[in-house]
Amino acid sequence: MKKYFLGLIVSLVAIPILQAQPTYTKDIAPIIYDNCSICHRSGEIGPMALTNYQEVKNWGSMIQYVTNIKYMPPWPPEKSYSTLLEERGLSNQEIQMIADWVEGGMLQGDPALEPAFPDFPTGSQVGEPDLVLSFAEAYEHAGDNKDQYQIFVLPTGLTEDRIVKAVELRPGNGKIVHHAIIGLDVTGQARIKDEQTSEYGYPAFGAFGVTPEELYAGYVPGTKAKKYPVGIGSPMYAGSDLLIQMHYAPVSATEWDSSTVNIFFADPDETIGRHVQHEVMLPLSNTLLNGPFYMLPGEVKTFHGVWEVPDKISLLGITPHMHLLGKGWDVYAVSPTGDTTNLIQIPDWNFNWQGTYFFDRFKVLEAGTKIHALATYDNSADNPMNPNNPPAFVTWGEGTRDEMYFLPLTYVDYQPGDEDLTFTDDVLSDIEDFNNPISRNEIEVIFPNPAEEELNIGFYLSEQSRVNIEILDVNGRLVRAISDNQIYPAGKQLEKGQISDLSSGVYLLRVQGSDFSMSEPFTVVR
Repeated sequence: MKKYFLGLIVSLVAIPILQAQPTYTKDIAPIIYDNCSICHRSGEIGPMALTNYQEVKNWGSMIQYVTNIKYMPPWPPEKSYSTLLEERGLSNQEIQMIADWVEGGMLQGDPALEPAFPDFPTGSQVGEPDLVLSFAEAYEHAGDNKDQYQIFVLPTGLTEDRIVKAVELRPGNGKIVHHAIIGLDVTGQARIKDEQTSEYGYPAFGAFGVTPEELYAGYVPGTKAKKYPVGIGSPMYAGSDLLIQMHYAPVSATEWDSSTVNIFFADPDETIGRHVQHEVMLPLSNTLLNGPFYMLPGEVKTFHGVWEVPDKISLLGITPHMHLLGKGWDVYAVSPTGDTTNLIQIPDWNFNWQGTYFFDRFKVLEAGTKIHALATYDNSADNPMNPNNPPAFVTWGEGTRDEMYFLPLTYVDYQPGDEDLTFTDDVLSDIEDFNNPISRNEIEVIFPNPAEEELNIGFYLSEQSRVNIEILDVNGRLVRAISDNQIYPAGKQLEKGQISDLSSGVYLLRVQGSDFSMSEPFTVVR
């Protein structure tokens, strides 16, 4: 009898423990689909697919390890230094949930509870492109252990001028594509140079071999193309040729590459008031305070470059780039009155994870502001990434064994009201609206509506306010708090709310401050 009661007690204790174990469908799938699958799926940069239970289970122990040390999801910039769009990273609670799931046997759970896999666009991380340009043929990269810089000329076929919102390079062979710079030729001279060579494209070290009319955002490993805000873009002219300067890394065996470029245009009814401009900080004599740019064997060195802003500008983004000796970046701006604005800090440089980073709001810089860019390199034997063994004399160059101090800055001319704009990951503020600001609090848009997985909430505040954003049912009962007493600045705002677990039906979205309350209905469909 005693054994019976003892067994019963053990069983009753074990039931809640078993029920508390995380499952894939309920707990892990939402984490993976929201943070990992964008890169870990067919055709993307991730080395393995993480799109379903079996795939995630197969890599469960590895996922636990890389998330625990915060190597994945990758986000090199220091989050406390400045706020950037699309910041990646898991919360401590999510990291612990993954660990508990793996150590608990990686249970699948009820399949009915698994969220739908995201509807990612095919062949793009941005969306459905308006124009896709592809290599005319595959390019042969010789296996001679040498870097190669090759220019490819892709006719746009445009019969009228268009405004570009984003350019996305899709490498055909990620093993050899080191980085790419993208420009535009309107003279036809690049096409002539291409016709004069026997191979596909033509070699050009350090430039295009012609003067480009426009420059667009380039490509480095780990980067994601970003659309410019409403009212801003770059021109692409009728009859022009897109130029791709591709840097192929040295390999010991012949490899082939056939890449494509996705181009996203502005809608015809969008008024473009400003064109995007670029300034590239290079290790020139008028840039570096402690040049020339070279490193002796065994040397750890920080180079300090400065660019003085000639006119008042609104800074959109920044693209730090260095090679294998790189250890970190620290970039900030100092105004003529001595005020400091943090731009970006990358304390632990990772050559495999680079990117173009956009700020969550314009960084408005007065004329005479000095942008300071400090880049640190480790040319010692203690650097496991050092490509030279023993360490060698290194200077600036575009080869993988050379080093780079390369810092493109993306900006537009300043317009009144830029200080008040805030950007979000997917929808950026409409600049024209801020030239005629709304004088009242207002919910401007809820989309998609009807919605299934996620709700985008666009609203306007006439002044900085503490705001609650809530979802209510049709009887006015609270279903979910999206934002609890959070401070929002004056101007346009965009928030997101997860609704994948809500039942079909009509709900009410309420945005409420201390002296206002506004609401709009929306529908959830299953």
